[in-house]
Amino acid sequence: MKALVCKEFGTPDILVMEDIAEPEIQKGMVKIQVHSVGLNFPDTLMIAGKYQFKPPFPFSPGMESAGIVTEIGEGVTNIKVGDRVMANHGHGGFAEYVLAPEDGTYVIPDNMPFDQAAGFPVTYGTTYHALVDRGNLKKGEVLLVHGAAGGVGLNAVELGKALGATVIGTVGSDEKMDIVRQYGADHVINYSTESIKDRVKELTGGKGADVIYDPVGGDAFDQSMRCINWEGRLLVIGFASGRIAELPTNLALLKGCSVIGVFWGEFARRTPEKNRANFKAMLDMVEKGEIKPHVSMHFPLEKGADAMKALLSRKSTGKVIITVKE
Repeated sequence: MKALVCKEFGTPDILVMEDIAEPEIQKGMVKIQVHSVGLNFPDTLMIAGKYQFKPPFPFSPGMESAGIVTEIGEGVTNIKVGDRVMANHGHGGFAEYVLAPEDGTYVIPDNMPFDQAAGFPVTYGTTYHALVDRGNLKKGEVLLVHGAAGGVGLNAVELGKALGATVIGTVGSDEKMDIVRQYGADHVINYSTESIKDRVKELTGGKGADVIYDPVGGDAFDQSMRCINWEGRLLVIGFASGRIAELPTNLALLKGCSVIGVFWGEFARRTPEKNRANFKAMLDMVEKGEIKPHVSMHFPLEKGADAMKALLSRKSTGKVIITVKE
């Protein structure tokens, strides 16, 4: 099979196309003929050797994909050959076939195309877990979303609105404001021209945000600690800015707030039944048309390096998708 392979750590340019053996089915796993792959920021960290999980060389990146099941392993009961599915599998998606664990594989609705499904598991899984399980977001609360036009950020805007919150999104340019509004944001802040802290305070009558969704870190985290409401919840999703912020504990005390880590992958591993319940709720929303994943860019498999560069340049909104099979 054809695969885009990483043989050494480095920039996206180190990826090479090769013909390699198809993966052999294993107990508890399903084999998927890949149609589309969702690209995520951790994929770029993985090939750079900066991710917490380092697969042995050679490996293909690609944490999530969508396609058709061609084979099931011993013990698999919820998935059958021929099912249209999406899956999160850690790596290996940049290839014509991939193995995925049954617990991380989900049958998709008939009205969900493969490109939308491929970009769904990691970002929507993370975001729903963050807002519902960790942030306990309530109807009528104010949700502040950093990086609101990005992969996880746009999901947070969309799901936050669907859950009944007033949503404030932050973006780095005026060009990204429209898509954030289209996905439900009540207000959008361009942090390159406005103060996040001052604008959030103004929009909330001085109270601040009840829940803050932060996949950016750095300055966004610093600003968040100064515009969080009493008993607010600041959700630590990631560090796309490149700087891991330090927590001023005096502000945590004065605000009576909580800073909460979100590690969806470990949550899904430890409590697979709860994770599947989350996905059932979200896929029901997809089937009813209540949420619709946004794909801004498509690249063929052989242009996977260009897809990563587009993601790293922050030119994309929503998801970047790699097409393996039309």
